[in-house]
Amino acid sequence: MEHPENSKEYKGLTVNKGIEQPSIVNPYFKGRRPVRRQQLTASQYVEGIVKGDVTILSQAVTLVESVLPDHQALAQEVIEKCLPYAGNSIRIGISGVPGAGKSTSIDSFGLHVLKEGGKLAVLAIDPSSERSKGSILGDKTRMERLSVHPDAFVRPSPSAGSLGGVARKTRETIVLCEAAGFDKIFVETVGVGQSETAVHSMVDFFLLIQLAGTGDELQGIKRGIMEMADGIVINKADGDNAEKAELAARSFRNALHLFPAPESGWTPQVLTYSGFYDLRIKEVWDMIYDYIAFVKQNGYFQHKRNEQSKYWMYETINESLRNDFYHNPVIENLLKIKENQIQNGEITSFTAAKHLLDIYKNPQG
Repeated sequence: MEHPENSKEYKGLTVNKGIEQPSIVNPYFKGRRPVRRQQLTASQYVEGIVKGDVTILSQAVTLVESVLPDHQALAQEVIEKCLPYAGNSIRIGISGVPGAGKSTSIDSFGLHVLKEGGKLAVLAIDPSSERSKGSILGDKTRMERLSVHPDAFVRPSPSAGSLGGVARKTRETIVLCEAAGFDKIFVETVGVGQSETAVHSMVDFFLLIQLAGTGDELQGIKRGIMEMADGIVINKADGDNAEKAELAARSFRNALHLFPAPESGWTPQVLTYSGFYDLRIKEVWDMIYDYIAFVKQNGYFQHKRNEQSKYWMYETINESLRNDFYHNPVIENLLKIKENQIQNGEITSFTAAKHLLDIYKNPQG
């Protein structure tokens, strides 16, 4: 198109034609179709896991975490076939108040046990946002040395707002990791709260990490969590904080004397250490090994694992019934109606619940 500025009324002004611009798309680029990963069979998954293939192990864990019915069915088949190869590990639950340095400590603990040989799996439950349901999954960034170690497998899992659900999946992941030859399993929890009960029911030793210098040391932890702990360790016991850590340890030792004796017969110990400076890490692990030897000798180790298996049977039944109830088409339609009736003051919450359960149990009635 001719520029209007080139007309006679604009003497001395000439606008030349521009240069044609090349396409922003590379002419040599050929679009590639996305390559779909071929779905492995249950036997292929098991074969890869038993051989110690970390890629296949990661895919199997993703399968366990999936909510798709097809994936769930395949995952259960894989877990069943892995069971004969599982159970040969020491499972350590690690908990503590937010900011206690759990991830940094795990990095130090992990390197210490790997020096002795064997393989380590770290299953870190990452807290999900209640609003967006998103997770940062930043544990790998705080486990700088472990995340690149050839004999370590670090797997953060989002809690997705359902600690019960992710706890069950974590227990299933433990089976897969043990089948892959990992003889030490760390399970890091979200923090002090309900998740501790679930994690305590899947580990052999429950380690509680505490901090010193935060005021009344015993206010930072609830009695129920302390009673679950097989060992309490005070982190950041270095420099000017070392003396405060010793005072905190003394407070915890005095408090533990007030609790009933644990069923295991073991007296929980309280130690101080520094995860950042790798100080007294060996003492912490000597305590853990002493505990394992103690409970294996008196038979409590196997007794506890048997009790945990029963616990998870009932938990699985409860979760299955809950899902079946809420995904029932009749119940789904009635739930909104009952909610409105409650809000309008027409019926009580208990009457609504009883009505829904009666319909669920007797749909023809």
